[in-house]
Amino acid sequence: MSDNTKTAPKISPLKKRKNPIYMAVIYIVCIFLAILCLFPFYLLLINATRSTTQIQQHAVSLIPSHFIKSNWNVFNGKEFKPIVGFKNSLIVSTCSTALAVYFSALTAYALTAYEWKLRDPFFGFIMGVMMIPGQLSSIGFYQMCYKLGLTNNLLMLIIPSIAAPMMVFFYRQYLQASLSLEIVESARIDGAGEFYTFNKIVLPIMKPAMATQAIFSFVGSWNNLFMPSILLTKKELKTMPLMVALLRGDIYRTEFGAIYLGLFLTVLPLIIVYLLLARYIVAGVALGAVKG
Repeated sequence: MSDNTKTAPKISPLKKRKNPIYMAVIYIVCIFLAILCLFPFYLLLINATRSTTQIQQHAVSLIPSHFIKSNWNVFNGKEFKPIVGFKNSLIVSTCSTALAVYFSALTAYALTAYEWKLRDPFFGFIMGVMMIPGQLSSIGFYQMCYKLGLTNNLLMLIIPSIAAPMMVFFYRQYLQASLSLEIVESARIDGAGEFYTFNKIVLPIMKPAMATQAIFSFVGSWNNLFMPSILLTKKELKTMPLMVALLRGDIYRTEFGAIYLGLFLTVLPLIIVYLLLARYIVAGVALGAVKG
């Protein structure tokens, strides 16, 4: 091969990204994925406006109907009121998420910023607890609540959320990668207390991780059906998933329209929480890209 052979010019990744065809393909793929993700929620909303007969005859429809008022009357005419269930679920999910996020971050900070003799065995114990299913301890937990007279108490759905091993593990890994111990030492030298250092310096650094875990914790607490069905028997303490499950309790007829309406009301707060916290996740990703 002669020396005069010309090689094909290489296209830099930056020029490739500015290529209109390349950008159009990216946008088309992103729009398709967005539609694919939103389509189930759209079907859920459409079925909430349809009657049980319409859903049984045609399972999929893209056109809304006019039975949303009758579905609401069926849903509201059951033994438990949806507004009460919505309020109870909101109280339990908000409080349990706040406790889990804060105390898990505090535990992860202690595992990262402090040198103490049993730190590694304590972290190993947390990892071991993370492997145990929560249902395994449900019988003992119910017996304890029953003997203490706390079976019909929302606090029993809130207080146990303080112990969140998976969240502690996630926060510890995040702090090891993003927290500079020199900042903590500087704050101590300047006379700042430990809680002041944690609340004013460490927590702002952990915002992206906290937002991510807050979404998962809120969704898990809101959709929790197992423990509320065991602990709660009073109708004024029922949560939203319990009331939706009651709609399937009829022997002779299942009101699918009312069930879809209940599911839509159950999913709606989760979407709102995600939209409120998503900007912190995006900001954390962008900050990590700049640091990288």
